[in-house]
Order: sequence, then C-alpha cells, then structure tokens
Amino acid sequence: MTGRTSLSGEMRAVVLQEQPPRVLVVDDEPALRRSLARLLMSRGMQVLTAGDGEVALEVLNAEMIDVALVDLMLPKIGGLEVLKHIKAGRRDVEVIMMTAFADVDTAVSAVRAGAYHFLTKPFRSNDEVVLTVSKAAEHRRLLDHTAVLQRRIEQMEKFGGLIGNSAGMREVYRLALGVAPTGSTVLILGESGTGKELTARAIHQHSGRSTNPFVAVNCSAIPENLIESELFGHVRGAFTGATATRPGLFEAADHGTIFLDEVGDLPPLAQVKLLRTLQEGEIKRVGSNDTRLVDVRVVAATNVDLRQRIQEGKFREDLFYRLNVVPIVLPPLRERLEDIPVLAYHFLQKYGSRSESPVRKISPDAVRLLQRQPWPGNVRELENAIERAVVFCGTDTIVAADLPFSRREDPARASFSEIEAKSQVTVVQGDLSGLADLPYTEAKRRAVGAFESAYFRTLLERAGGNVSEAARQAGLDRSNFRRATKRVGIRTNDEP
Repeated sequence: MTGRTSLSGEMRAVVLQEQPPRVLVVDDEPALRRSLARLLMSRGMQVLTAGDGEVALEVLNAEMIDVALVDLMLPKIGGLEVLKHIKAGRRDVEVIMMTAFADVDTAVSAVRAGAYHFLTKPFRSNDEVVLTVSKAAEHRRLLDHTAVLQRRIEQMEKFGGLIGNSAGMREVYRLALGVAPTGSTVLILGESGTGKELTARAIHQHSGRSTNPFVAVNCSAIPENLIESELFGHVRGAFTGATATRPGLFEAADHGTIFLDEVGDLPPLAQVKLLRTLQEGEIKRVGSNDTRLVDVRVVAATNVDLRQRIQEGKFREDLFYRLNVVPIVLPPLRERLEDIPVLAYHFLQKYGSRSESPVRKISPDAVRLLQRQPWPGNVRELENAIERAVVFCGTDTIVAADLPFSRREDPARASFSEIEAKSQVTVVQGDLSGLADLPYTEAKRRAVGAFESAYFRTLLERAGGNVSEAARQAGLDRSNFRRATKRVGIRTNDEP
C-alpha cells in the first residue's frame, strides 16, 4: 500500500504544511463530480474523483487524501459504508457527506459516526462548499500538528523537564548527559527564564546521586548577613537569634547535589568559604572551629558575566575557575524558535489539565505569532502567555486572538499600519504637488485608492491568494472583501 497510509505522522504533518489540501470527490453524477472538481481546483486544491464507493476506497488506499467529499447514495458501496471503512482504518482523513434534503437525519447520523460535516443538495453556494472543505482540511492539519507535538514531547521529556530539539538545545543535552555521571562541578550560563534549574535537576537525575537530595539555593534571595549561615550552618550563640545549632544547606545536600543559582551574587566572605568547600570538601559552621566533611556535587548558575565581575573586583577569579570546570550555555528562546511549538503545547497540556479546561489544541496561526515574539523573559514568559491563553480561550483551540500580545501584534493590524505608513510616504514623496492641484474630494479618492490597492495586495500575497484567509485578516466578510478588491482592480483566484 502506498501514499498517505505509509507516511509517519510527522512526515504527514510536514506534507500538509507544504502542499495544498488533496480532496477526493465521490459522487455517481458525472456532471456534479466535474463541477465540484473544477470549483475546488480553482481555489488551489488538488482533486481526485470517484464515481462509486468501491473506486473511492481504492483511491483512498493508494493516494494521500486529506478530505473526502462523499455522496450518501452511492452504487456498489454506499456512502455510510465508505465512511465506516475510512474511520476504521484511515482516521487521518476528514469526511464530508453530501445528501439531499430528505436524507438529513441520515446525514446527522453520519456525523455522529465520525463525519466532519454534511452538505445538503442543492448547495446553497459555491462558497459554502469551499469553506466547508477548507475548514475540514485545516482541522485535519491541526490534529496532525498536535499529534506531532505530543510525540516530540514524549521523546524530549526523557531528559528531565527540558524540552527542545534545536541545535542549541541538542548541545545542552550532549554536555549535560556527558557530565552527569561524573562528579565534576558544572557552571550553567544563560539569561533569566531559560531553564537553568531544570538543567541542574536533569544532571542530578542522570547521576549516581539521583536517589540523594537535590537542594536548590537562590543566592540572590538570601540576605547578605545570613548567606553563610544558610549555606554552612551555625552553632548556638554564633549571633543574635542563633538559639540553637543548625546545619546548613551543604550538609542537607550531603551525598547529593546542591544547585547554587545566581552564584555571581555571593558576598566576598561566602565566596571564600565556598572556594574552600570546593577545594577540600569540608565546611565550617558559623561560630564553630570544627570542620565537617561533606560529599556534595556543586552545580552553579548565573545570568551575569562572571569575567566582568572579576574585572570589577566583585568575584574571585580562583572561585570562577573552580566552578567553570564544565560550562553549559543555555540559548535564549529567541535563538531557538523551532522549539516554541513544542514548548507551547507542553504548557498547554500542563495548564489545561490543571484547570480542567477543554483547551487541548493550539492553532498554526497562534504558533506563528508566538514565533514572532522577542521573549525577553524566555521560556518562563512563554509559559505565562500560554497559561493566560488557557484561562481566556473560549473554545478547545488557542488561536492568535487568545494570546496576550495579539492586539498589539496581530498580523492584520500590523500590516494595516505598515501599509498605511507606506502609502502616506508614497503620496508625499511621489506626487504631493499633483494631489494638491486637485479638489479635495478627488485628491482623497486617489490617495485612498492607492492605500486600498496596496493593503489588499499585501494581504492576498501573505495569504497565498486565499481570499477567505485574507478577508479574515482584514476583518471583513468574504463577499465585502471581494467587492473591495474588485473596486480597486485586483483579480482574485476565485474569479472566473
């Protein structure tokens, strides 16, 4: 068996993204078959036809098909039987049933059996047919896209909670997996929100210390006068308020791993004690003269330039070299845009399940908008954006409008402002004197005409000639959009 049935889910999703929908029209009326084929091909779709159910199943077994437009009453094998065969073995095909008005109840039953939708004959309009098929193809693409993201997450979560398959993240995995079984000290470098603690936890989980404690410390969050006590402990009476002897975090992490986040913010005296611990494997509690041996693996992290801190006299150079045995650099999110879809879907699963929300999918438009953001807060900021979208999404799918920055960066709005500005520049630089010689009404008509022409051409180009998509971006219904383009002399793909 060849064609779509032999493709992996991921390859199928790639094909769907790169090629127009492939539609199978199944009807025993030759004239209607030809008419539907011409209509769908005029909208950029690839169309195959079949005159009965038996031929339809042969085509489905041999070809890549996204949407099957199937008549209910077919010779040899009826439409409902074709639907059952498809849903039994080809769940990657959306089925739209065609029926006469008298058979609407049967068509509704077909939808319950797995059909995407049904159309009644005679069709109300060509647009109804095209829109239904387009939506079915988009729905299929969205389901395939979601399935691919799910598989990628399942593969990537084998290395802790880190997610991503970009070149930068693959290098992180290589280094982290390589150093994990050793006892070497690791220094993780990266901007805030890139996942430094997740990386440290993954190293611990893949080490021989994984059954022992992992202790995380944010060095910048502890007051300077308490940092030594927190790390190394204190004895009773060592300072005001020390009413009892207390072990520090290094002792709590004995035989395990201690993660020192924002290590660049350690005060000078704490740096001296940390250096001794790294060199000798011993600690001394505040107020005590006794030393204690500890077996602790140190993983440190920072979002500052420690070499610059050394030049400023704020960080010890010898401590830097003790920490920087194996450096791992986490790339910022803006440098691994290909990881954003998988990360977004991961957070969608996380917050959808937590809030018992029906949201389970994220649209390709929403993903594209996410990939256009600068993400100064990196993965943490992306997580917050998805959590908010889950809260405010009104359907089972996050779309671009559900994202917190959609209003300020919506493609249609952005393109409107961009085109408007360009139109104004063109008028001012190109023929301002000519317009000034005309009556106000005529000058305005010409300027507005130039703007509308540029605006509609840009939207159609961005939408690949898809009138429905361009109309959606413009915020107009399809008929008004077509009238507007016709008024300024633009021919669309659906015009004869």
